[in-house]
Amino acid sequence: MVRIIRQLAEAQQELDRIRSRHQDDQSIHREATVREIVQNVRRHGDSALLQYTVEYDCPHLTLDRLRVNGAELDAAYQQVETGLLQAMQAAAEQITTFHNLHVPKSWVHFTPQGSTLGRQCRPVSCAGLYIPRGRMGYPSTVLMNAIPARVAGVPRLVLATPPNADGSIPPAVLMAAQMVGIQEIYRMGGAQAIAAFAYGTEIVPQVDLIVGPGNAYVNLAKQLVADTVGIDGFAGAPELLIVADDQASPKLIAADMLAQAERDVLAAAILITTDRDLAEQVQREIADRLSHHSHALLIEKAIAHCGLIIVAEKIEQAIELSNRFAPAQLLLWVNDPWEFSGQFDRAGTIFLGGQTPPSSYLVGPVATLPTSGAARFSSGLGVETFMKYSNLVEYSPVALSRLESAIDELARAEGLILPSSTLIDRS
Repeated sequence: MVRIIRQLAEAQQELDRIRSRHQDDQSIHREATVREIVQNVRRHGDSALLQYTVEYDCPHLTLDRLRVNGAELDAAYQQVETGLLQAMQAAAEQITTFHNLHVPKSWVHFTPQGSTLGRQCRPVSCAGLYIPRGRMGYPSTVLMNAIPARVAGVPRLVLATPPNADGSIPPAVLMAAQMVGIQEIYRMGGAQAIAAFAYGTEIVPQVDLIVGPGNAYVNLAKQLVADTVGIDGFAGAPELLIVADDQASPKLIAADMLAQAERDVLAAAILITTDRDLAEQVQREIADRLSHHSHALLIEKAIAHCGLIIVAEKIEQAIELSNRFAPAQLLLWVNDPWEFSGQFDRAGTIFLGGQTPPSSYLVGPVATLPTSGAARFSSGLGVETFMKYSNLVEYSPVALSRLESAIDELARAEGLILPSSTLIDRS
């Protein structure tokens, strides 16, 4: 049964525990394992990549099957039901609309002093998308990671996903990849996939940026290769924090929390409410639904470890606790959520009002979000993730002569000798 906590100190302690849930006694062992995998793939390329894929995912895989072929992509069309295909198309349209609204633009500014300043925005040349396997595959994750890359203008996208034991990849994942124009798809997962993307092999191209959620091994591998390739962050298990008052529906809150817990055994499902009756009603509703839920065992584990109901004295305390946890997803189910939204400044995505389900696949900005408190300093995946920026500076002779003395003074203050002639004799 999900616990109810009414004491502030205990609530803070439990939120801190859940936030650091990925850190356990096995972390040192995992780090050593990941370091070995990354080093072996870097040194031995395809042979090491195949070795680990055979060991962890597909016992009979061969190098010639590492890349998904055209026949498999064509077959995916026949295997995806029309209803799912239409849903994916609707999601793609919504996601594209969202990301089209905030594409970074290059700019140039001419100062009165005669200098020119600017910024040039360009997409990376090649991005690697990592898509976890999951129980049934994640076509929505393909769309939500690939579409902002396409909007940014990335010319080449490649995708990696762990195969099933028979080497197959869910048709819906293949179909989603084709919808966004991805033809390069590789059967590889875990730390070995991240290493292959970072360093390249004879078969797998080296990429400029790696994006996509993964488990602890994937995130550790991202950390190890971050000096070689760009990464989107270290998204871990899903997180949902709901802040609710007496206007909220206990049935729908329970449904949202259960839907979250169903996604992963480490998924965090937390309710902070100012209404004691609501807390107890949600607790009972969760218990009732679990008694006949088809995934009850998985959900019970997630709820036991990372589920929580906190009764706050007032909304200000709820705001404080939410910002302390810094959730990936935050649902504000309070009267006039826009009034308080600006005070919740540490969240990956904020859903406003009870008519906005956080489990929606059609939102757009719910792809890879910062977890484990990372929303304190980072943002979710978006068009900007796939962009790089070059600053532009030009001085006219007049502008440079005006700045000469200031540059000289700053150089001398830092112990440098910068003769004026290097500044004014440049024609």
